Amino acid sequence: LLRNIKNAWWKAFVHDRDDVVGLDSSIMLHPSVWEASGHVGSFNDPLVDCKECKSRFRADHYIEERLHMDTKEMSIDDMNALFTSKAAELTCPTCGAKGSLTPPRQFNLMFSTIMGAASGSDMEVYLRPETAQGIFINFKNIVDTCRVKVPFGVAQIGKSFRNEIVARQFVFRTREFEQMEMEFFCAPGTQKEWFTHWVDYCMNFLLSIGIRKESLRVRQHEASELSFYSEGTSDIEFQYPFGWGELWGIASRTNYDLSQHAKFSKKNLEYHDADMNQKYIPYVVEPALGVNRLLLAVLCDAYEVENPGKENQRVILKLHPSLAPVKAGIFPLQKKDGLPEIAKDIQKKLNTLFPCDYDATGSIGKRYFRMDELGTPFCITVDYETKENETVTVRERDTTTQERVPVKDLVSYLSTKIAGI
Repeated sequence: LLRNIKNAWWKAFVHDRDDVVGLDSSIMLHPSVWEASGHVGSFNDPLVDCKECKSRFRADHYIEERLHMDTKEMSIDDMNALFTSKAAELTCPTCGAKGSLTPPRQFNLMFSTIMGAASGSDMEVYLRPETAQGIFINFKNIVDTCRVKVPFGVAQIGKSFRNEIVARQFVFRTREFEQMEMEFFCAPGTQKEWFTHWVDYCMNFLLSIGIRKESLRVRQHEASELSFYSEGTSDIEFQYPFGWGELWGIASRTNYDLSQHAKFSKKNLEYHDADMNQKYIPYVVEPALGVNRLLLAVLCDAYEVENPGKENQRVILKLHPSLAPVKAGIFPLQKKDGLPEIAKDIQKKLNTLFPCDYDATGSIGKRYFRMDELGTPFCITVDYETKENETVTVRERDTTTQERVPVKDLVSYLSTKIAGI
């Protein structure tokens, strides 16, 4: 399922567009990259410690959850003042100790490690907290070698690492995660138009892979929420079981990153626009998506229970057919009379195009239900009529409707259904 999600994103954002190219950049970059980008000085979260149990947690989360106050407009100084004024009455959420909390302090979210084999040559390097900087430092190389013209995008899928104070909510917030990011370079003055384009494009992609519209919303960031590099950000949020949460962030990063890297590297990163006959540092619009967050959203949105608690309860994972890990379950009606051999022959032929699962155990009804729980969109039953006229019964997961389909037409039938539903 995870691989199918990534493939769907890559197809929509790279293969289906003639203005986006792909890249796979390094996880570990020179420390000066992160100094130039501002992450060393600005990539921080407010941290609070308990002096009794030594637990550590986010100050802003504590204020929102325990004091029921909005922190969107709060600076670190505001949080410090609040904790100082209420120091005696605040309790630790872990051990319950009263008056044991330290004032909030900024905590850098980047993981560091040491690079160097010889003594004295050690250098502190960071695991990337985002994939974007690998794109920015390759901007000139991409322009020179890929024959691209502004506006164009560079997309990549890769691991990122953030030293989250509290990893929580299953795979929603983890210290190691995978991102699907794109940096779209455009001429100054056109970034608002492209920003709107990419918000709409991202929303349409989510709908195209089967997520329901009512499970999604777009929220524009307040000025106090903006990252240090952003002039405007909108989040596409999903209604998870624990509430609305960020799924996809679309940020207008201006020309901050390229300007910073040009300054620190002393390299000219201006783009010569032949159509406009001028040089400029391009502006950037960035749609950034966490793979695990999308996986969680897909699973939550697809999960459904029919007739809960009753004898005929049915658990269904209503995955879009293009995302389903198994496209079809193939069942012989009986384990005799040559039906298993016919079913396995069909499976062998279909497996060259679609992942299929052979199942001959239990009643047909139980086999259907097992496939429903896996999110398998189609079940193919080989019965005695198959031996007579070379047709099979194809059952659709969501509606449970069935129809007879000639064996020779199964590939075209499934191809149309998987692409078109």
